[in-house]
This record gives sequence, structure tokens and C-alpha cells, in this order.
Amino acid sequence: MTPEPTGRLVRTPSGHDLILTRTYRASADDVWASVTEPDRTARWFGPWRGEAAPGRTVEVQLAYEESAPWFPFRIDACEPPRRLAVSTQDEAGSWSLELLLIETEGATEVRLIHHLTSAEQLGSIGPGWEYYLDMLTASRTDGPRPAFDDYYPAQKGYFESLA
Repeated sequence: MTPEPTGRLVRTPSGHDLILTRTYRASADDVWASVTEPDRTARWFGPWRGEAAPGRTVEVQLAYEESAPWFPFRIDACEPPRRLAVSTQDEAGSWSLELLLIETEGATEVRLIHHLTSAEQLGSIGPGWEYYLDMLTASRTDGPRPAFDDYYPAQKGYFESLA
């Protein structure tokens, strides 16, 4: 089955927000654990180490990237189990990300928001987030892991068309 892209792009005063969502039949507390506990994040994104708190920096290993690099992520906000905001910077630039969890009637929506100053890299960023969110789903359901090749370059055109 070929995954369908779900991301949407919203203009903001400082650029664009790329927004992707997934919904789980679970409490916000349970989904929060999937996106914040190192042993659970290791199953879909990568493990992290350090002392997690707003204003502090942890290191996250991008386990499903080539050479599995460690990156510093600054925790800008942490409001369990509703909101996590992080930022990172490397030679490619800076990224500002937000996870919002919205629980309604026994289901929790995860809304990943990538705050972008430019839509230039959207064709590669969007498929990557679709892949990682489907990895989150696979980790929560014990389902098969998706293959990145099913996302990129297959979804590149979809995301470029959003700009």
C-alpha cells in the first residue's frame, strides 16, 4: 500500500506552518509517553539523552537517518500531556517544531507543526515527517515499519505543490 500524503501548509506572519496529523484511540497521557519517553521514542524516531526540561537541551539520535547522527534539541516548551515545542540548528539551518496533543472522546490527535521561514525544502521535509509519523503509528500498533522509499521521492511533488 502506498502511503498518501496528509500534510497541509498554512501561511503565517513569519513564513509557513507545515501541519501533519495522526489520530490514535488512546489517552493523551499514553500518546504523550510515546513522544517523550526515550525508550518509546527510540521505536519510531530515535532515543534521546540528557536532562529534559524547558530551556534545556537534550541530544536526540535520529535512528532512521544515514549514520544515525545525534542532534541537540532545545526544549522550548513542555506542557504534559498537551504541548511540546523544540528547536534545533545545524549547518542546514534552524528548525522549530511543535507537537500538540488534543484528546477528544477517547481518541488523541497528534498535530506536528513544523514552523518554516521558507517553503524551499518542503519537497523533502514533508515526506520525512509523513514517514516519521507513520513510524509512530507502527510503534504504537506493533505494525510493520514503513519504508522511506515509499515516501521520498514519491511524495515530493505533492509537498512542492503546497507552496
